Amino acid sequence: MLRLSLIALGLLGLLLASPAHAQSGLVPPWGTGESQGEDLAISLATFSPGDDVPAWWGHGSLVVEDRKLGVSRLYNYGMFSFDDAMLARFAMGRLEFWVGQARAEATYRYYRAEDRDVRIQELNLTPEQRVQVAKRLADNVLPENREYLYHHYNDNCVTRLRDMIDVATGGQLREADRAPGRMTLREHTRRYTAVNPPMSVLLDFMMNDEIDQPITRWEEAFLPDELELQVASLQVKGADGQLRPLVARQWNYYEASNRPRPPVEPPPWGPWILALGLGLGGAALGLAAWERKKGGRLPRVLLGLENALIGLVLGIPGTALFVMWLVTDHTVTYRNENLFLANPLTLLAIPFGVSLMRGKNPKARTRLFKLWAVLAGSGVLGVVLKVLPPFDQDNWRLIALILPISLGMAGAFGLERLLARLPGGARTSARRDDPVARLEAP
Repeated sequence: MLRLSLIALGLLGLLLASPAHAQSGLVPPWGTGESQGEDLAISLATFSPGDDVPAWWGHGSLVVEDRKLGVSRLYNYGMFSFDDAMLARFAMGRLEFWVGQARAEATYRYYRAEDRDVRIQELNLTPEQRVQVAKRLADNVLPENREYLYHHYNDNCVTRLRDMIDVATGGQLREADRAPGRMTLREHTRRYTAVNPPMSVLLDFMMNDEIDQPITRWEEAFLPDELELQVASLQVKGADGQLRPLVARQWNYYEASNRPRPPVEPPPWGPWILALGLGLGGAALGLAAWERKKGGRLPRVLLGLENALIGLVLGIPGTALFVMWLVTDHTVTYRNENLFLANPLTLLAIPFGVSLMRGKNPKARTRLFKLWAVLAGSGVLGVVLKVLPPFDQDNWRLIALILPISLGMAGAFGLERLLARLPGGARTSARRDDPVARLEAP
């Protein structure tokens, strides 16, 4: 299960990645100085999100074409190898990507086969700027230059394109992008992961307040769609001092007919998440009341099963989050306030819940009460601490989900303990063939 959890978490580090295409070993003419600036065209290609997790974010590439010599290359900074070694490197926070080159037409056909938009923007650069960009791309793809340490927000396959365009325009893109961004990195992440609510909640759980701070439009351009919009709106100043659009022309190579764009805003899931948390916490209370009133084996088994499953679903991510903070370079997981809600202690609900299901350990209820009381208390502490400035993580959705569960579990076992101490509080209605009922009755 830990391996499966790491795989799920590894998907966080694959933002904006795309499949590796076959590379050409030939050095293009702009890499040897053969191409003339007047013959070159530089284009930004944007690919819409796809179906699998790494493709949810879309993708982008730069394309260089020498129209006189009839040569073109697409430069892809999203190359990676999805294998055990890659997962191990990601687990330690050191995921290496590289830039590759491929034939543009073949890449466009690949995305068309996946029914993903292919949108092209030819950049309105001077001949000198075209030579500069083309030469840098040709140099970047060389074996000694091609690898880089990937960061899902700060240094990915789209931010590299952004930086390349900014250098070509003399810093004008960055200057225009000093304006405040529309939303935080977390909100952008939530709207792009809305296609899969469970994975969206998991990724939300794993990330700390580093992605909750105000950002600029420059930082928003970690997303292909955002960079595309910024390039389309930018007016650059030429040598003559006149403003001109950065995009000379744009067109759709392919437009998917049935694939929706990512939502403009994060989905309003808060009430539904709260309802789920209240439902699971209330279910524990209901099962405890049912067992006390009717006795029998079924409510005890169901209550133990709920404890074990919740311990599994919350305990594994909580443990992984704790380990990633202690021993990895994943700064986005450090000092995560969600550890107040779920952490390695949560895993104890698995054996304690199984023990309750089997009905052979009279201490199972006491242990579960103490466990959930501690988790509920730490969850409440996490909420109280939010009055202090350092505790500003946007994790209210996780609080709405997990805290009611902990409170419901603690209440289920705590109320039973309280009633058992009152006069006449023995579980006389419990079935005498229940081993736990016999052991706990006075």
